[in-house]
Amino acid sequence: MRYYVETHGCTMNFGESRKLSEDMASLGHQQVGTPEEADIAILNTCTVVDTTEKKMLDRISQFKRMGLEVVVTGCMAKVQPRRIEIRLPGSPIIPPEDYGGFREEMARRFGTAGEPTVPEATPDHIIPVAQGCRGNCSYCITKFARGDLLSYPADGLIEDFNRGISNGSKEILLTAQDTACYGLDGGIDLPELIRRMLRTEGDYRIRVGMMNPNHLHPIAEGMLECMNDDRLYRFLHIPVQSGSNTILRGMRRGYTRESFMELVDMLRSHHPDISIATDIITSFPGETDEDHLATMDLVRELKADTLNITRFSARPGTDAASMEPVHGRIAKARSAELTALKNEVEYNVNQRMVGRCYDALATEHKDGTIVRTGNYRPVVIDGDIPLGTFVKVRVTECRPTYLFGELLESF
Repeated sequence: MRYYVETHGCTMNFGESRKLSEDMASLGHQQVGTPEEADIAILNTCTVVDTTEKKMLDRISQFKRMGLEVVVTGCMAKVQPRRIEIRLPGSPIIPPEDYGGFREEMARRFGTAGEPTVPEATPDHIIPVAQGCRGNCSYCITKFARGDLLSYPADGLIEDFNRGISNGSKEILLTAQDTACYGLDGGIDLPELIRRMLRTEGDYRIRVGMMNPNHLHPIAEGMLECMNDDRLYRFLHIPVQSGSNTILRGMRRGYTRESFMELVDMLRSHHPDISIATDIITSFPGETDEDHLATMDLVRELKADTLNITRFSARPGTDAASMEPVHGRIAKARSAELTALKNEVEYNVNQRMVGRCYDALATEHKDGTIVRTGNYRPVVIDGDIPLGTFVKVRVTECRPTYLFGELLESF
């Protein structure tokens, strides 16, 4: 049978979709690129905010109308299975905790189709390093879906890493709900895992996924040491979520504004060109005008390379869902104000790169080719450069979220 995999949400989901696709291929089923070509649709879901949840339900209905066999995986399969069952009675609903039995369930449902096939190739190789997290954020539904931390054995991760390199991948993405937590439940920590991976010879780049500030802090020196190797992107995604300590306490984030900035200052003192990405949730319940202004002030002080802004969305079952919400009109205005400031700050940060030359890796075709510098900044180059090619570029101009450049040479 022909199967189509559609993934929504975080990098973790995309990495797990790769493994689910490999399971299907091992049964002899053939991967296709569109649902119109498929007999089976595997929908790997996200339910982090209300709009995403509605999108997942719409896709389920669309696949059903197309007459496809639908398999639902991901976070929604864990925390909202009843909403899926109503639309897909009798269909497989497989939460992340049951992925170990995915192959057997697919064999039982759809049988085998001859010799194993090769799933569709991807330009990067995503490796989930752990399941769950050590956090207890008051607004997070993902905790219900993923549970407590379970780090995967280092030997298996290194084997997966080496397989990706052997298969020609030039960009390896390490991901988890909170990547900094890796190994806190026993075994080696994240910097040691990366050191072992970097023993593998070759030209490639490793990108590390999101890390919460309180869990990054104990391993920060080890991460900075690893970044002395140019094959590890000098990039960290560290969500701050608010510039107000009052709101951070309500979110149960486990750090303060001051400790966050101390961490960022320490990182930048060791690697001045390190790229920092962060997230803001605006209009969390109880957020006052003063709290909002504190967040605006933090954005100006931080000068993040990348800032993601999300309006608070109450998720069922979380403590924050029962708190008094901020009026929608106020939330919309605050989001617009933050977005305008974000664009201004990101443009000013990017402007500093204009005129400079960088070694970079071609990672994506989109309106030309997107190449990533050593600190993971995206530069758009005219023309189709083969993905996985290392190039030297000069940045010629910028926008708030990306840069434009010219190709100097490839190697």
